[in-house]
Amino acid sequence: MAEPESNNTPDEKCCAHSSHHHKHHSPSASPPGKQSLRGDKQASYTCPMHPEIIQQGPGSCPICGMSLEPMAVSAGEEPNEELMDMSWRFWLGVVFTVPIFFLTMGADIPLLSNWVRAIPPGVSSWAQLILAVPVVFYSAWPLMTKAGQSLIRFSLNMFTLIALGIGVAFGYSVIAVIFPGLFPPAFKGMHGQVNLYFEAAAAITVLVLLGQIMEIKGRERTGLALRALLDLTPKLARKIMADESEVDVPLGEVHVNDRLRVRPGEKIPVDGVIVEGSSAIDESMITGESLPVEKAKDAKVIGGTVNLTGTFIMLAQHVGSETMLSQIVQQVAEAQHSRAPIQRLADSISAYFVPAVIGIAVITFFAWTLFGPDPAMTYGLVSAISVLIIACPCAVGLATPMSIMVGMGRGAQAGILIKNAESLERFEKVSVLVVDKTGTLTLGKPQINKTVPMTGYSESDLLFYAASLESHSEHPLAGAILSAAKTRNITIQRPDQFHAEVGKGIIGMVDQKRVALGNNKLLEMLGISQGSIQEPAEQLRRDGGTVMFVVVEDRIAGLISVADTIKPTTPEALNALRDEGLQIMMVTGDNATTAAAIADRLKIASFEADVLPHKKTEVIKRLRDEGNIVAMAGDGINDAAALAEADIGIAMGTGTDIAMQSANITLVKGDLTGISRARKLSQHVMRNIRENLFLAFIYNALCIPIAAGVLFPWTGMLLSPIFAAAAMSLSSVSVILNASRLRKIRLQ
Repeated sequence: MAEPESNNTPDEKCCAHSSHHHKHHSPSASPPGKQSLRGDKQASYTCPMHPEIIQQGPGSCPICGMSLEPMAVSAGEEPNEELMDMSWRFWLGVVFTVPIFFLTMGADIPLLSNWVRAIPPGVSSWAQLILAVPVVFYSAWPLMTKAGQSLIRFSLNMFTLIALGIGVAFGYSVIAVIFPGLFPPAFKGMHGQVNLYFEAAAAITVLVLLGQIMEIKGRERTGLALRALLDLTPKLARKIMADESEVDVPLGEVHVNDRLRVRPGEKIPVDGVIVEGSSAIDESMITGESLPVEKAKDAKVIGGTVNLTGTFIMLAQHVGSETMLSQIVQQVAEAQHSRAPIQRLADSISAYFVPAVIGIAVITFFAWTLFGPDPAMTYGLVSAISVLIIACPCAVGLATPMSIMVGMGRGAQAGILIKNAESLERFEKVSVLVVDKTGTLTLGKPQINKTVPMTGYSESDLLFYAASLESHSEHPLAGAILSAAKTRNITIQRPDQFHAEVGKGIIGMVDQKRVALGNNKLLEMLGISQGSIQEPAEQLRRDGGTVMFVVVEDRIAGLISVADTIKPTTPEALNALRDEGLQIMMVTGDNATTAAAIADRLKIASFEADVLPHKKTEVIKRLRDEGNIVAMAGDGINDAAALAEADIGIAMGTGTDIAMQSANITLVKGDLTGISRARKLSQHVMRNIRENLFLAFIYNALCIPIAAGVLFPWTGMLLSPIFAAAAMSLSSVSVILNASRLRKIRLQ
């Protein structure tokens, strides 16, 4: 194994061959204004077919010979040095190949036949040799170099076959020109001359270079979605200075806590929060949702989205590589260079494919030599070269990574961020979807809908005690209580001896009294009976509320019911998922009565209530042990373990960072409709991969026998190496074009 990348230098071009290294060299999206340039020699490069190969600076993959690609995405179209070099070599090859064809085939063209036949055979042969030299030794040089490296590393690949085909055709023809007497009669045609194949060597070179050019352009187009996201960021921001003057500054000069003015029609420069004004924001380029979102003071805004109507002032909170846009590009770029399990099929075949093709080519030559008509060896040579060229496994290797790269980019445009290719492949097989309630099925913005004080206490007393305790809590329900206390101008105190009982509630000292706030489990732990308040509590739960008991000095002071509004899109999203055959299960820490009310409203047949955070993982394990492929959707810190345990963890983008880090898929908009879109994306991508593999394998299954000459007894024709080269390039292009269709798929 090669040394870690930190020990490599650009000149050494050492490659790290392990997936362990790959994980430690994840691509980074450069901050706006400092996007990676394609020609950056210090950037990390990887192979689209073998993403475990990572090195500093450009080069070739030691396994397949394919040119490495930058792992970071460039903003805008940067000059591609490899494409320019290949194009120059291609056109020079065309210039020299055309006269070779004139000398070899001109005798069969009426307008040229007299001129060509007037050229002495010896002059024509030497002219073809001279014209073929720059094609083989300059135009084909990158192909030959990669083939040489494959031999040195004992890693035969498609370039090995191409170089063998070109080398055999050219070398054979050179010897035939210089030493024609060395060849036996089986190599000579009816006029006693040894046939030359300079035109085959030159044409193969030109056609392979054309295929490489089309392949490079096709691979470049796979990054269009990510480059489009990077290009959303404006180049300038209107910064409000200390003296209230406004200055347009480059985006790289915007810092955290800077105040920025955004006017109608402008793109929001960075992530932040509105401190003055309001507007409607078009976030479709990030979330995939077309409807504008109304934003007012204290609302968060995302860099790269478009301000539609009003003018507002925002406070910058995340800049450069910390913005959501940059992190999306970084995550998707890393995912594009990951491997799907289905790729193992192509890898296992490719490992034996090249040696097998060389063996078939050798057998083809000897079969023609022993059993073919005169000139038998010439037929054998032509057929062997055709087999070598037409069987290049490039299309097989491209089948999976091309679809993955395009699919990941399309997902990013729809607000679906997928951590790796394995998650994308596995998602289409999910049978059970487990959903959390708060923040997943509901908006995650609960409000107090009822307070029931006991004798001796008022609603204000309950809010005072509860809000004082919740001032130290990070529970989703804390915001509802604190908001209600603020609305009623209730002054709260800082609690002492505060501690939380996970899944039960919180306890502390408020106003020198021992106060507790929590659910039934907390009362059981404290040994307190519900008494007469049990019936109103149960009724509030049946109405869909979450009930919390306020306990002061070991006596129930009253209860607070908090209700969370179901997201408007939740019913439609659940229906769509059920129509796709998914079983929906709700798992929540809420009381069974409240959970039953929500489940009944959303037609969820299966649910589990009173589930403590650490118990959610046990539910996931049980479902998996029953043979299900389980996806879990959640957005809170208490969902992180369950998201990691599930086959597919789905985090709502509106949730916590730890939940998003634990998940395989993140929905930027935090909407369940995104799960349906993500599943459709998975199905489209996997179908596209299977189509590509079918195209690649059926191509080789049909073309290798034809190239070997199985149709000759019936047609009297052999497949020319030139047509073999054209067909080989066409197979790769067909895979690229099929993968490109994913850019246009509808996910709604």
